[in-house]
Amino acid sequence: MKAISYSRYGGPEVLEYGERPEPKLGPDSVMVKVRAAAVNPVDWKCREGYLDGLIDSVFPVIPGWDVSGVVVEPGVSAPEFAVGDEVMGYVREDFLCRGTFAEYVAAPVRTLARKPRNLSFEQAAGLPLAGLTAYQVLTHDLGVGTGDTLLVHAAAGGVGSMAVQLAHHFGARVIGTASESSHAYVRELGGEPVAYGEGLADRVRALAPDGVQAVFDTVGGEALTASAELLAQGGRIASIADPAVTTLGGRYAFVRPNTADLYRLSELAEEEVLSVHVARSFPLEETAEAHRLSQGGHTRGKIVVTVDWEG
Repeated sequence: MKAISYSRYGGPEVLEYGERPEPKLGPDSVMVKVRAAAVNPVDWKCREGYLDGLIDSVFPVIPGWDVSGVVVEPGVSAPEFAVGDEVMGYVREDFLCRGTFAEYVAAPVRTLARKPRNLSFEQAAGLPLAGLTAYQVLTHDLGVGTGDTLLVHAAAGGVGSMAVQLAHHFGARVIGTASESSHAYVRELGGEPVAYGEGLADRVRALAPDGVQAVFDTVGGEALTASAELLAQGGRIASIADPAVTTLGGRYAFVRPNTADLYRLSELAEEEVLSVHVARSFPLEETAEAHRLSQGGHTRGKIVVTVDWEG
């Protein structure tokens, strides 16, 4: 099969397009013919070796965790899906090797859900990791709901845009940091945009004089430090970007595959509560360019790689 792989850590130049063996189908997995795979910041962080102390790499590594596609063969103990089912998934295993930037991926059923009928394959590929991250932080870590004011950092990004939509649906008021060019987009999602940079705390206080009940940090650093000062009494804070959040009494969160959560996201997409904005799409052979764009850190919505597919 055609796939993207790398045999050593490094920049986008280590990504190679070429032939790789098709994955073996385990009993609890289904073989998915890939239609699209989304790029996430964790992909290039893994490629650079930043997660080497956390996750083993078995080289050559096929990168990627997000996927959408069609089931072509179920495993012997995987009755949940049948040939022809359209699925999406956050296909993360406990090691790096068999990723989604390929023509086929053997996906454990615990990582999959049916694709929302109203989303394209490109949109569906952008939903699992970002959607699960937002959903799990909001529900499990922050408990956001009616009456809360939530501050979301990078509200126009992949995870941030999901968090804004979900929190708005849960009944919260959402304030989202974003560049001026993305303010209209944040409003469309249901948030109240504020600009990054110097004076951020004052701008948030002008909107929420009594503080915010919760903060969802996707940036870390100065944004996290400023956020702690904006919390109301008893406020909650979680970060997916900076472990220093624990020194502030908050939660450092890392998304995990969860079938029930993923099916809930699929339902919310079909109910048009959640939308996925695909900022840019690349063919599989141009995955290195997709990584470069993601690494620039200024993308609104999702970057997606597509796989040629017939039949």
